[in-house]
Amino acid sequence: MLDVGDGHTIYVHDWGNRDAKNPIMVLHGGPGYGFADRHKRRFDPTKQRIIFHDQRGVGKSTPHGSLEHNTTDKLVDDVEKIADKLGLKQFILTGGSWGSTLALAYTLKYPKRVKTLVIQGIFTGSEQETMYITNGLYRTHFPEIWQRFVDSVPQKYRTNPKAYHSKRLFGSDRQAVIEAAKAIELVEGPLLSLDDRHNPQFAEEYDPSPAQIEMHYLNNLCFMPDRHILNNAHNIKTPTWLVQGRYDFVCPPITAYELSQKMPTAELIWTEAGHSASDRNNYEVLRSLLLQASLS
Repeated sequence: MLDVGDGHTIYVHDWGNRDAKNPIMVLHGGPGYGFADRHKRRFDPTKQRIIFHDQRGVGKSTPHGSLEHNTTDKLVDDVEKIADKLGLKQFILTGGSWGSTLALAYTLKYPKRVKTLVIQGIFTGSEQETMYITNGLYRTHFPEIWQRFVDSVPQKYRTNPKAYHSKRLFGSDRQAVIEAAKAIELVEGPLLSLDDRHNPQFAEEYDPSPAQIEMHYLNNLCFMPDRHILNNAHNIKTPTWLVQGRYDFVCPPITAYELSQKMPTAELIWTEAGHSASDRNNYEVLRSLLLQASLS
């Protein structure tokens, strides 16, 4: 448990071979959804040293669900504090979806720390990408999912159901908060994986904080100027692999393509996969790239 200031303590999990040549720092997606043991599957602990952590307000980090001092720049600085604490001069940085945003933002701020960048399901936090998610532009491929979401709000709010649920999500009525969080999870869950489409199953003791943290970031355009990462990507000189599913309905592939055109050292690898890093083709490519990078 690492005290990072602002009243936040984050959970850090240092796993694998401590003598590995090139440590790997993993940034989980979300925002709002933390590290899980399944994230270990693409690594070999006999050959690799992998550092995971739960970002502010997430998982085992405390205070749980806190939105105070919870911004992109704070999360970026937390990665730096972890590196300092563990004595890592350089490391491989990897992450998917929101993790790719954070990895890019970190590399822009602390370029000398990152030896290699391996990111997947590319999201840069621009207004266009955010509106794609919050305004349901994926409805062209998931019309019934979107219609179910629209039908979950009163008639007068159906032109902007996300705004309706977002307002309820941060209200004082606990039951309304839970209903809003579940509605958001139900509309996003089926978009995540090409290999395993699913609807979320809710635990009896349901925690709405992941949805609250996610919307906290999306409502604030990820706490960055619009197109901050895309407009500054040319400054990233780090060797980079971008892994992007052709059938990603959360992060449109055009972002990965635009980013690859702006980064002189980036190689874009297309996969026959969706958004999830667990989709078979994404998983196989990421595992191979990360092993190659860690042993080189």
